[in-house]
Amino acid sequence: MTDDRGHTTGTGRLATGLTWAVLLFGLWLWGRGVTGVPHTEDGPATGGLFAAAPRLPGPARPLGDALPQRLDIPQLRVQAPVVSRGLDAQGAIDPPPYDQPGVVGWYGAGTKPGASGAALLVGHVDTETRPAVFYKLSTLKPGDTVRVVRSDGKVARFTVDDVRVLPRAGFDARQAYAPHHPGRAELRLITCGGPFDRAAHRYTANVVVSAYLTGSTG
Repeated sequence: MTDDRGHTTGTGRLATGLTWAVLLFGLWLWGRGVTGVPHTEDGPATGGLFAAAPRLPGPARPLGDALPQRLDIPQLRVQAPVVSRGLDAQGAIDPPPYDQPGVVGWYGAGTKPGASGAALLVGHVDTETRPAVFYKLSTLKPGDTVRVVRSDGKVARFTVDDVRVLPRAGFDARQAYAPHHPGRAELRLITCGGPFDRAAHRYTANVVVSAYLTGSTG
């Protein structure tokens, strides 16, 4: 189980000031594992920080604003529609409904994928009965490819440069979700991870995959 992010404004980067603070607080709450749906029996694959990364390509120039329509992750055989999501009553990004386990949510008040800044995409890891779209997210490695099909007809190609499983204890939302390099077009893929705490009905960590724009087609 996990969350997603979306709602539409014309900002080309993550909201600043009070809105940014509210978002970070909401993401921190989400990072604490505030959820109540039990996971499937096997649980999601979990990874960690990859110390030895391959030689990665240089970043591409950010694209203009365009809405994300589909997320492709060839290594995971994922092709998922992307929907815009906003914040819930607690200030966390509202995920797609659990009856749409194959849908990815994008925080629409923030950066559009391919534009300068860090775009946030979140998907469920599982439901009560089966794996969901980001079930194997933590198995991605630096150098893997993530593609976002955009409303302007372009396909933004991102290269994974960091995969982390962050425990909810001491969770740092800014480290996880803020841009890593100013002026670069970045992507965050986020889901739940770590062992499932049956007593608390939540996962004990979050998987955060970071990627950056390395090219586009179309």
